Amino acid sequence: MQKKLLIIFYRNPELGKVKTRLAATLGDDKALAVYLKLVNHTQVITTPLKVDKVVCYSDYIDREDNWLNERYQKQIQKGETLGQRIEHAVKHGFEKGYHSVCVIGSDCYELSEDILNESFTTLKTMDAVIGPAKDGGYYLLGMKKFVSDFFKNKEWSTSTVAMETINDFDRLGLTYQVLPLLTDVDTEEDLPKEMLEKLRK
Repeated sequence: MQKKLLIIFYRNPELGKVKTRLAATLGDDKALAVYLKLVNHTQVITTPLKVDKVVCYSDYIDREDNWLNERYQKQIQKGETLGQRIEHAVKHGFEKGYHSVCVIGSDCYELSEDILNESFTTLKTMDAVIGPAKDGGYYLLGMKKFVSDFFKNKEWSTSTVAMETINDFDRLGLTYQVLPLLTDVDTEEDLPKEMLEKLRK
């Protein structure tokens, strides 16, 4: 049986500390409300998955939140940069004996259970899978083995991260699939129209 792990990167929901670019135009309260909607969506699409799941908390582990302890493992993020934090979590997953590992955040309202299942199915026959985001980053990265190159020499949170990672795949001769281009929610323009209309009322 192939052991599969989904790693979910999660920022503890504190007023004024989440979705700061959204907060710049909508205010801290509405930015937090959007973030909580995104988190709820992530919980809805990941709960049914027949894979192991771990939530990586930014600041502290909350045993009494909506990430149910019986369904989600919980750990703290380790590292200074986003790259170091993802690298540590992925490496830890493979060290625990998983055969395929996918990493997501909680920023993509368009991400679906089907796309997550497709990603793990892809990793049965390919080395890697990536879901590019419209801002140039990625909403998902999956792999069958730990490759530190994916996390090195990247300008994190810039428009080049997904393409640089795909370049790593090509340079290393890996087989891979590119998933549909989706939107990570960072600004008002990224919000679904109906959500934005509700926020403005």
